[in-house]
Amino acid sequence: MKRFYTFFSFFILLTVLGGCNDMVVITKPIIEGDNFETPFDMLSSDLNATFARGEEVFMKVFTVEEGLGPIFNNTGCISCHPGNGRGTPDLALTRFSIGHDLIPDLGGPQFQNKAIPGAPYEVLPMGVDKSPRLPPPIFGLGLIENIPVETILSYADEFDADGDGISGRPNWVIPPDYVPTTEVGGGPGQQFGRFSRKAQVSSLVQQVAEAFQQDIGITNGFIPEEHFHAGDTVPDPEIDKLTVMETIVFLRLLSPPPRGEITPEVKKGDALFNTIGCVSCHVPTMQTGPSPIEALNEVEVHLYSDLLLHDMGEELADNRPDGSATGREWRTAPLWGTRLVAEFLAGTPFFLHDGRVTTLEGAIRTHGGEAQNAKEAFFNLSETEQQAVIAFLNSL
Repeated sequence: MKRFYTFFSFFILLTVLGGCNDMVVITKPIIEGDNFETPFDMLSSDLNATFARGEEVFMKVFTVEEGLGPIFNNTGCISCHPGNGRGTPDLALTRFSIGHDLIPDLGGPQFQNKAIPGAPYEVLPMGVDKSPRLPPPIFGLGLIENIPVETILSYADEFDADGDGISGRPNWVIPPDYVPTTEVGGGPGQQFGRFSRKAQVSSLVQQVAEAFQQDIGITNGFIPEEHFHAGDTVPDPEIDKLTVMETIVFLRLLSPPPRGEITPEVKKGDALFNTIGCVSCHVPTMQTGPSPIEALNEVEVHLYSDLLLHDMGEELADNRPDGSATGREWRTAPLWGTRLVAEFLAGTPFFLHDGRVTTLEGAIRTHGGEAQNAKEAFFNLSETEQQAVIAFLNSL
């Protein structure tokens, strides 16, 4: 299985840097471990050093003098991911195209809504297929990356052979040439997509390199060209490959928060979550494969997702494809960290790909397509049983 041994062996030579200040609005004091900013336990001093360097880049606010723009969405990674969790609707990024076709003369696939002084603003073209996407939480990505493709595919049933109405399927994508073959999701031919809202990204290298170039307008060693508009006055690339890889290692080593208190009501809700069929897509656990990092090495991952595409019905459809994902399909969203969403978004939780609802009941109500039966089963429960399911979700 492909891994990041080449970069890993280089990173262990790095020196320790100090950590960064938290940039998050919370509603009450955080209990130890109840955050999205903690590295895995028992990391070596060298890996802790790499984590600190990557954290510094992630927390950095870029300036025009450092290469920000010329068009961009925000000034740094942390600006879109408060506390390393999900963003708010006002931070949503809009992807657009006409079907699968990009529009070379008009930009895309992402709409940059800001520009540096003197640069022309991008205008969202009329008549295009557009899809607002809430910035996702970034913890646990190293665990997701290290789940073997074979494990995930064991949950796929593209043609619903078992007749249960659930037909999860993979999004096979062609990675950019700049993704090293040593990276998970890199190499020639189709690769398994496991990242982003429609699983249209197969590697963390692509996810992070594109975020720098498109979200912040920072060219880098992997993508050294400015996006769409004429460049700024800072020589390209504005950051090198090592800086991107340091950021990736930071993301790999961010630990998911622990479960909350498991009360009798939570246990009852857990059982009901299984009974009504939610686990058909929100698979409770999977196991990672081998890794040189002990925290990622053959461990159980409690992400509550199968990482596959599912038709979620008309209400959630954005009618815009990504890779082989249709306009009605979404990757099953992992549920870990649900209990802390409100605390890291100034008291108001936002759910779904575009943050349109602020309650878990509201999120369930929008489910359709393959999730229709599970949704109906939930709302056919008694009020006490429904609240037990919500209590369970709020323990994750």
